[in-house]
Amino acid sequence: MLRTALLLAARSERCRALVEHAPLTRGVVARFVAGATLEEVLPVARRLTVDRLVTLDHLGEDVTDAERAADTVDAYVRLLAELGVHGLAERAEVSVKLSALGLALPADGARIALDNARRVCAAAEAVGTTVTLDMEDHTTTDDTLEILHRLRVDFPGTGAVLQAYLRRTEADCRDLAVPGARVRLCKGAYDEPAAVAYRDRGEVDRSYVRCLRILMDGPGYPMVATHDPRMIRIAAHLAERAGRAADSYEYQMLYGVRADAQAGLAARGHRVRVYVPYGGQWYGYFMRRLAERPANVAFLARSLIDVGNRTVWSPSAV
Repeated sequence: MLRTALLLAARSERCRALVEHAPLTRGVVARFVAGATLEEVLPVARRLTVDRLVTLDHLGEDVTDAERAADTVDAYVRLLAELGVHGLAERAEVSVKLSALGLALPADGARIALDNARRVCAAAEAVGTTVTLDMEDHTTTDDTLEILHRLRVDFPGTGAVLQAYLRRTEADCRDLAVPGARVRLCKGAYDEPAAVAYRDRGEVDRSYVRCLRILMDGPGYPMVATHDPRMIRIAAHLAERAGRAADSYEYQMLYGVRADAQAGLAARGHRVRVYVPYGGQWYGYFMRRLAERPANVAFLARSLIDVGNRTVWSPSAV
């Protein structure tokens, strides 16, 4: 019930206005969001890439204005150029939501999103890095995978995200378990109907293991996106069983979540990538993080008490 309420709130403009204008919110958001600007996120990326990899997400989604979609493209192009200038491109890539690039536009959304994604991919290629297309709610899955296939013709390193709670995902894993494919497997963070998604936690976990087995046994590059210690142990077992080298797959975790586990995996020689979001359009992302674990809601409540009237918005505060 709480998770559903939070996910509904993530799409509510009224809730957005209340949360974004609350004087205490930003101190809490700073746990999960690495900064409001490019200038704030670059030092975070530099710090994390000492022992880990990163994927940077310029936050924004559900854009319904072509000009805003173009602004998002420009933000990614600038981000990628800065990664090149600062020597970070070898250990940093970017994650992109197609709804931020125009997929949700009422006319020609898929074409506009594809054209915009091509610009981002070209900017990434120019500095020697890659792009991963984030997956959104189930209504966008077919369009996202179609755009992925088109992009991979010219940019074969473009990565995909699949969500294990969707009933279709095992079949999608088989389709994407091909040479050169980069696939991030996560459990899923949207409130989906039972007709298309597993709703029980145990069913989601079992689906995750089935999908992960397909990816580990295939010739592509699996990206294991989970904070669940049990899933991490299972991933290691499946990788060993498949005879995978340590550099043939990676673990991915969110910025601000289980940083000790991230560092521990990296210290043991595993490839670990941190998903680092930044930017002013943080509301939807932030609410989904709260919905994923009740402990996050408890953290919010404690932080609202602890922060008091202080305003905190700095990567160093996390």
